Amino acid sequence: MNDNPAATVAPRHSHYIAGAWTDPTGRSFPDRNPLNGDLVAEIAAGGRPEAEAAVAAAHAAFPDWAAMRPADRQRLFLRAAEITEKRHDEAVHLMAVEAGTSRAFASFQVQLSASLMRQAASWGYLPYGDVLRSDIPGRMAMVTRKPLGVVAGFTPWNGAFYLGWRTILLPMAFGNTVVIKPSEEAPLSAGLLHAEILDEAGFPPGTCNVVTHAPGEVAEIADVFFESRAVRCINFTGSDKTARILAERAGRALKRMVLELGGFNPMIVLEDADLDNAAAAVNFGAFFHQGQICMNTRKVYVARSVHDDFVGRLAARTRTLKSGDPRDPAVVVGPLINARALAQTTERVQDAVDRGARVVAGGRAEGMIYHPTILTDVPKDAICTTGRDETFGPMLVIEPFDDPEQALRDAQDTPYGLSAAIMTGDPARGLDMAQRFDTGIVHVNGATMAGEASLPNGGVKDSGWGRSGHYAVEDFTEIRLTTITQGPGRYPF
Repeated sequence: MNDNPAATVAPRHSHYIAGAWTDPTGRSFPDRNPLNGDLVAEIAAGGRPEAEAAVAAAHAAFPDWAAMRPADRQRLFLRAAEITEKRHDEAVHLMAVEAGTSRAFASFQVQLSASLMRQAASWGYLPYGDVLRSDIPGRMAMVTRKPLGVVAGFTPWNGAFYLGWRTILLPMAFGNTVVIKPSEEAPLSAGLLHAEILDEAGFPPGTCNVVTHAPGEVAEIADVFFESRAVRCINFTGSDKTARILAERAGRALKRMVLELGGFNPMIVLEDADLDNAAAAVNFGAFFHQGQICMNTRKVYVARSVHDDFVGRLAARTRTLKSGDPRDPAVVVGPLINARALAQTTERVQDAVDRGARVVAGGRAEGMIYHPTILTDVPKDAICTTGRDETFGPMLVIEPFDDPEQALRDAQDTPYGLSAAIMTGDPARGLDMAQRFDTGIVHVNGATMAGEASLPNGGVKDSGWGRSGHYAVEDFTEIRLTTITQGPGRYPF
């Protein structure tokens, strides 16, 4: 691992357009470590000209990429997987210094990304249509799938490496070309490193393009994405607040959108659950990546008869989590991404305490690190427990219940619908409750977070629409009907 991140990333701080690294304006902005403010790299600050060039490059590359033999695309994806694994330590280091990502989570992202590439390598061989019967004599009807064209993607800073790859690979695997705008909070590990890997793997110029921008300067790039007729789909992972703005613009432009948004992910712990297993699942689900993942557990409903026992077991686990510099392999909890995130978490914990909540663990900040926090006795009107606004930080609310059916109703009293979990000693009972959850994902006897490249992750309601894995074929292709008629046609006049 290179201990000098600026030296590691120096070749990658320009835009990647049409297979070349270019920075025509020369403007840049500092990419800093959220833990201590150290400079990681200088990143090119782009706008409309770069976005237009990137879209034009993707549009020009689309016909050949869409027509490429599955075997040829497969070789490229498999080569990219090999390179990704080879550059494991570099990717892990970048995620630590850019986004405060622990070594365990960063290493997992590298492995998951390589797995996704190997799976995507086979998707070119999936059935891509149907032959349908027709009531018209002599006619055969064929329904085939075809790629959309250029897909513009916004990649997030949390889960930067894997979610960046998912934003790139899912459209490309089905024959689309892409333009990526990575988060300004993690431009290297959310996009530029990906471009370098694809370049090394030999992907044709223009199939993937990356344009970066300074904080607060996304507008020009977004304008190009929505104004260009070449861009057929907007692929966004982020907050529902931003998604509403983008969706309004997409509606006016009649562009397709794929959205993975936030979640207020509940867990229900029934009285017959294995409490140690449940505590382990919550400890992981709530505090993984400092609570900055859309599928983190936000609230746990626990049967009153086991509530105190469960809270005690969970608190004991939580207090053992080591906080600090994520480059230390023993550290689980690193810094929050920026001062705004730290202030939000601090304010919401204080709001709950001021209203009478009890802090069982954590409840304090140390620099940019907020220690994993468990709250009980939280009033219904506290911001952190209403389920109306996601708190992106290491804060968990626990509430007892007497009636499991009421707990199920309360758990769904939220506009979000991403993930949920049920802990029980009776899997059949858990499955029955799972079928009544209005979420895109439900886990019985597991954490609200579960990462597998093949699974169709995605949400409902305000958590977005669209799915990952090979199910993304529904999002990134369109259907074309073709008919062939033998003999003369029959017409009414």
